[in-house]
Amino acid sequence: MSALDSNCRYFGLLPLQLMENAGAALARQAKAMSRGSRIAVIAGRGNNGGDSFVAARHLSGFGLSVTVYLLGRAHDISTEEARRNWDILRRLDFDLHEIRDASELSLKGYDLIIDAIFGTGVRGSITGLEAAAIDAINLSGKAVLSVDVPSGLFSNKTVKADAIVTFHRPKPDMPGDVVLADIGIPPEAEVFTGAGDLMLLARRGSASRKGDSGRILVIGGGPYTGAPALSAMAALRAGADIVTVAAPMTAARTISSFSPNIIVQELSADHLCPADMPILAGQMARHDVVVMGMGLGRHPETISALGEILALCKSSGKNTVIDADALQPGLPLHGIVTPHAGEFQRISGISLADKGYRERAGPVREYARQRGVVVLLKGRIDLISDGEALRANATGNPGMTVGGTGDVLAGITAAFYARASALRAAVAAAFVNGRAGDLVYREKDYGMVATDLIEKIPEAMGLQ
Repeated sequence: MSALDSNCRYFGLLPLQLMENAGAALARQAKAMSRGSRIAVIAGRGNNGGDSFVAARHLSGFGLSVTVYLLGRAHDISTEEARRNWDILRRLDFDLHEIRDASELSLKGYDLIIDAIFGTGVRGSITGLEAAAIDAINLSGKAVLSVDVPSGLFSNKTVKADAIVTFHRPKPDMPGDVVLADIGIPPEAEVFTGAGDLMLLARRGSASRKGDSGRILVIGGGPYTGAPALSAMAALRAGADIVTVAAPMTAARTISSFSPNIIVQELSADHLCPADMPILAGQMARHDVVVMGMGLGRHPETISALGEILALCKSSGKNTVIDADALQPGLPLHGIVTPHAGEFQRISGISLADKGYRERAGPVREYARQRGVVVLLKGRIDLISDGEALRANATGNPGMTVGGTGDVLAGITAAFYARASALRAAVAAAFVNGRAGDLVYREKDYGMVATDLIEKIPEAMGLQ
């Protein structure tokens, strides 16, 4: 839900709008539930409190008497939206109390208590004023309506709610009578990617060590040398700690001159071949994610080696990203596949040419389900599916038809796959790759090249 809220902001659906809708829904339920006219609101300093401030305004419009108890000081309200709605109540002379001690909280004489202390973000033990307020609510003997979740759910102190108004989607393991309220988030907001999808990737911590954020093995090169280098540099810019490129002999020597940041493993011939399997197996064991296919070509020995590599990845459960020349019919695909429409037809036999993204959705989802992979289908609107969920990405522009942007996407996907599930990694990578392209397009129009995207990846990832 936090990621979805962030995506809504990205799409222009402002938190203030969602808070207004949530508060109005809360007020309607409170009016239906109250057996009298006096309602007490016990509010925390976050967005749950903000929802209840909106509800107080609507309840007053229904002719009910509302008293708002804020746990703490108004200047400590933590979000702009909640603070704005508190200020509206203050300017309209509502019955407001800033509580600094539990002795100031009297719940006698009310017909309903609205619990808006904590939402889903509470962590650890609840102590102090908030703990005392939860005890007071539970001992009051009054009907209690909780906002989104009962405050303190799964902690040491939990409000015993008679009913809960939860927003947009049901939350797991909710006790009691749950009312699901629509707050104006359209279904499309859960389909299209946004900055919130980056929140679902694991982050570096202060105690992180080298390698904790991902060791990526790129298997590529042969006829083409630039492609695996682009993937490797993209993975580094997307946050991977260590990137190794395993490439055929001539390509490896060229790639090693591209950047001192890339570790290069030279293979035995001028193309990938089964004789390289002992080296590759050892490298695969030392890396978290294997990304392959970029620039490999289609030599018969290369296809044979790819079959052995993919079989080993599948049997060992290795996180795998499969792109470009590794997308061949009959290979044991595993992990994430990143085809364009032509490559998708090659591996599936299904033509998606001249079809819009809505027409493509069904075949992509069904192929992902049948093969047990996550498909990231590149296009004007990218489609991502694990066979159940379906996501779409609208970032990107026609300038990205330049060669190499798919190699960059493969590298970003691999870096994210070291820090998230296959679906979440593919979704976030599609967004970041397209967003980086959009940032380049503003400056260079159709003069962009793939290396420009790599330099914009950190900025594209900073748009949370």
